[in-house]
Amino acid sequence: MPDSDMAPDRPGDAATAGAADTAAKAVKPGKSRAVPAWARKSTLVLLIALLALAAFGTTTQTWMTATLDPNQVGQSGPAQSVIQVQGSKAATTVTALALVALAGGLAAAIAGRIARWVITAIIVLAAAGVVTAAATVLADPLTAAQGSIAAATGISGSQAHVELTPFPVLAVVAGCLLALAALLILPASRYWKARTKYDAAGAAGTAAAGGTPPAGPVDEIDSWDRLSRGEDPT
Repeated sequence: MPDSDMAPDRPGDAATAGAADTAAKAVKPGKSRAVPAWARKSTLVLLIALLALAAFGTTTQTWMTATLDPNQVGQSGPAQSVIQVQGSKAATTVTALALVALAGGLAAAIAGRIARWVITAIIVLAAAGVVTAAATVLADPLTAAQGSIAAATGISGSQAHVELTPFPVLAVVAGCLLALAALLILPASRYWKARTKYDAAGAAGTAAAGGTPPAGPVDEIDSWDRLSRGEDPT
């Protein structure tokens, strides 16, 4: 009698245990797919874009003011005794390097694994160039202003009193932060979903070899990649 009374409960217990195991398995992938706030693709790409634009924006402002000796001005008189030098003229490379970093940050959003390493290196080098160019202006502002002084007065090698504005320092800060943000691409990209057909093909190869296929919602890009391989994304 005791054995017969307990027998009907066993199938129910097995079904309950199986359901619990299934629920546990369903929860684990969700936890593993959780992306930290700092590693979100949109957040990191936006941060790199803002820092690159900040470095670019400093070059549109006055980096230094050169006050010339009135005896060297000649016939131009007081009109050219004070010259304001923009960052784009004091450090011409900063503008181009900031645009390179901006393009690299946008490209990192759709690049593959190997391309992200290359893009990271490009952004870091561009940021280092921004810092170097701005630091050169801070170290020797008179030399950086000579081009603008010569264009305004027609006299090269003039002596002048040069006063710096805060914008070269801001360019250095933006360049340093830009390099740090670029380095975050490498650890953050481990949480990013495959966006190209090459990454999708690699994931499909892993699944065919016995690995676990990638889980998660399918977006428009993934759907087109699967259709190009002859698969039904639905």
